[in-house]
Amino acid sequence: MSRIIFFIVLIGGVYWFYRRFVNDAQKLSVKSKRVHKERRNSAHGTLVKDEKTGEYRVRREDE
Repeated sequence: MSRIIFFIVLIGGVYWFYRRFVNDAQKLSVKSKRVHKERRNSAHGTLVKDEKTGEYRVRREDE
């Protein structure tokens, strides 16, 4: 019984780390593409439109 619980916890932990790794890799890929596009266009910052207010602001790094 304890082996079953151990393997369930182990498999759950491996799955959790795998999903975390995939999500981080996707975020880095999107950021890399954005930086490459900004360099290609010689942009120093990118404006994004706020959907609620309709105003434009400079994109932050954490988005």
